[in-house]
Amino acid sequence: MEHKPSTSERFLEPLPVASKADRQCSGATVEESATQRHLRGSSLLLAGRFLALFLNFVVHILTVGYLAKADYGAFAYALAGVAMATSVNLLGLGRAVSRFVPIYHERRDYNSMFGTILLSAGSIVGCGLALLVLTFGLEGVFGASVTSDPLSVGLLLILIALAPLQALDRVFQGVVATLASPRAVFFRRYVLGPCLRLAAVLVVLLVQGSVHLLATCYLAAGVLGVGIYILIIHRVLREQGLLRDFHLKSLRFPWREIFGYGLPLVTSDVSLILKTTMAIVLLEHFRGSAEVADFRVVVPVAGLNLVVLQSLKILFMPAASRLYVRKDTAGLNDLYWQSAIWTAVVTFPIFAVCFFLAEPLTTLLFGDRYATSHSLLTVLAVGSYFSAAAGLNTYALQVYARVRFITCINLLTTATGLLLNLWLIPRYGAMGAAIATTVSVVLHNVLNHAGLLWRTDIDVLQWRRWKVYLTVLVAALALALLGALLEPAALKMADPAMAVAVMAVLVVLASVAVVRANRHSLHLEETFPELKRVPLLGRLLSMERRR
Repeated sequence: MEHKPSTSERFLEPLPVASKADRQCSGATVEESATQRHLRGSSLLLAGRFLALFLNFVVHILTVGYLAKADYGAFAYALAGVAMATSVNLLGLGRAVSRFVPIYHERRDYNSMFGTILLSAGSIVGCGLALLVLTFGLEGVFGASVTSDPLSVGLLLILIALAPLQALDRVFQGVVATLASPRAVFFRRYVLGPCLRLAAVLVVLLVQGSVHLLATCYLAAGVLGVGIYILIIHRVLREQGLLRDFHLKSLRFPWREIFGYGLPLVTSDVSLILKTTMAIVLLEHFRGSAEVADFRVVVPVAGLNLVVLQSLKILFMPAASRLYVRKDTAGLNDLYWQSAIWTAVVTFPIFAVCFFLAEPLTTLLFGDRYATSHSLLTVLAVGSYFSAAAGLNTYALQVYARVRFITCINLLTTATGLLLNLWLIPRYGAMGAAIATTVSVVLHNVLNHAGLLWRTDIDVLQWRRWKVYLTVLVAALALALLGALLEPAALKMADPAMAVAVMAVLVVLASVAVVRANRHSLHLEETFPELKRVPLLGRLLSMERRR
């Protein structure tokens, strides 16, 4: 749909189309589908994501099991504060780098590309130093008005230095995703990062240290991770010969484009973090650390529904930005829709386990202390899966630089979430926080889709694509019906492990049925031709139609 850009958006309109030689220089062949490259690269990141999730779950379970409930609640509160500070410290520059670095690289405008990277990193470092000074200066305010728990304040003062480190991590991730292969992202983000956190926890367990030592080890892991990112970027630039194009005197720092795009999108980072952070802060204020722990312990489990989406988004922005600058509307539509339906189908079994097996799963993972958190998991899983199945709508809007529209949506949904939390948490505690979080997530995605319809060239009304969601809905309803029939006879009398096993079989069957029903929409054979060499999968997922 046509849209006349505002004055503030004109400098963000598509740049001239790159030549064929330029595209080949950037590492893409003309014949190869951008969507196939994106999905194949993202499949490696998805495998890495599952590896990271396993390691992070180990870290999570070890932390929950080692720390007292009050200590864990204070630690979770401090991490939530750091997450919020990171969003502010980031200044929207992570998203700006993911959009503008591939655009400048596509045009071979290396002076602007290097200037963007240095401008972003320098701005984060300066803002981070100011944040540290402000936090320590307001130590008394935190203790007097925000929380009455001195442990929470003490941990926050240690961990707050993670905010600029995590912000730099996000910026460097965008650079690596643009210039390096997916393997580099796989190693740094999904192998090294979780291993550093696991090492931090193991050190604390080994010396029987306190929660303060755990916070210090987390900080050391953050410093080491940023240093390794810098080494990776330097190596990639040297191997690609781009360091020859780095000339300090001729660098161009496109501050207007970068900050004009990035600063309004701080609301995106803040809105994303506030979905859970706001709930945690208000729970601490109204109900105490125990209910924070009840809520926070299942947030990572519900977050499993976003694993596929988060794996796809890393390479989506660079790939979509290159298509945007080439004015390849058809390619951009295909990239968006294939990412969305892949996410919906692959995430479905995760959602089914989180929703239909919430009670035994929660008890199995975290013990009887957190048995009452299972109802929170079911509510949070609905919001997380809805967000995943909706696809990368907010990132597509960012590719089209609809900054003003995105900002309005973020402000509206954040305000809605805050009001819901203030209304529901005093009455219903952690359950109120879960409901408020889910409602705000659903509202945010509905408005993002409206933005795609009104403000971009992406056709969200392709009904042939929507049949994928219909099959998912049918499978979910079938599982609900089977679960209701099996509960009196099997699940109610079985132990949690047996209940998990029974429903797991149903989830596998339903998931295979969903994939089989949508095999043509997923283009499995074209994207992953090696599946034909796997006897069972090749037969099951074959896309050949017998006449």
